[in-house]
Amino acid sequence: MRLLLLEDNVSLADSLCALFKEAGYVVDWRADGRDGQHLGEQEPYDLVVLDLGLPGRSGLDILRNWRAAGIDVPVLILTARGSWSERVEGLKAGADDYLGKPFHHEELLLRVQALLRRSHGRDPQPWLEAGGLRLDEQRQQVSGPGFEDIALSASEFKLLRYLMLHAGKVLSKSRLSDHLYDYEADRDSNVIEVQINHLRRKLGRDAIATRRGQGYVFVGLEP
Repeated sequence: MRLLLLEDNVSLADSLCALFKEAGYVVDWRADGRDGQHLGEQEPYDLVVLDLGLPGRSGLDILRNWRAAGIDVPVLILTARGSWSERVEGLKAGADDYLGKPFHHEELLLRVQALLRRSHGRDPQPWLEAGGLRLDEQRQQVSGPGFEDIALSASEFKLLRYLMLHAGKVLSKSRLSDHLYDYEADRDSNVIEVQINHLRRKLGRDAIATRRGQGYVFVGLEP
């Protein structure tokens, strides 16, 4: 899952980038509001963490412009502005959630997880379930019929989470690359194929189907 972080406090942004990456998210960070708005218009993000007090263009203006343009990416406002009126303005502008500074990292991760689940029609429970498999996002382990708690590498975890959130849908290599690599990454579609094969060895070959010329479909393993 790919996140856009718009935050002008460099030390906070560094810590949040490290936090999100450890949790299996890919993060692009921008400190200037104009750059952030442009990137949000050009790239297919799964969620945006947005500060209101950005230089160049305010967070509220960015959000209003995105919504006016039909960009419906989930947005979590993260700001030191704590008055109820500012919270209301953020929600009216189209924010999906609001978290004031200071905050606990665990709460931020849980709110991000819940927003991502809801945006894909899933219940915000502690694990992700699809196709008979259960993915523990905190421990980055998967369980299923006949096996428990298989550890996943960071790349395997990111790929499996995205596949499970889109269970039954054909996902092209280019779409997977767009959501599993950051803006600066050198995207090699062969890496996706390698990671698919790694997951098949751990889960069984039938868990992920290939659609020739189209991509991959997460089928899962029903008991």
